[in-house]
Amino acid sequence: MSEHGRAVRVRISGKVQGVGFRYWTRDEAVRLGLTGWVRNEEDGAVVAVIAGPDAAVTTMIERFRRGPSGASVSSVETEATQLEKNPTDFRITR
Repeated sequence: MSEHGRAVRVRISGKVQGVGFRYWTRDEAVRLGLTGWVRNEEDGAVVAVIAGPDAAVTTMIERFRRGPSGASVSSVETEATQLEKNPTDFRITR
């Protein structure tokens, strides 16, 4: 990302599948002007890559700690990531 933004890979664990977490993530990311993707993992976690302005990325990470109603988040792990190509939207992937 440029000096005006960053990209992070986020792994969210707990009761995060079967509660609309991916759809909630997409809606929140779009509201914040972020791009990237979110998907379910086989081990029950949700993984997302979020990219955009630093303040928006920080806000999204904070929101991941709560999640949507019905979710019970036990951990949120983040790591900076480099994107080969900046995404233009936010998608739910498989």
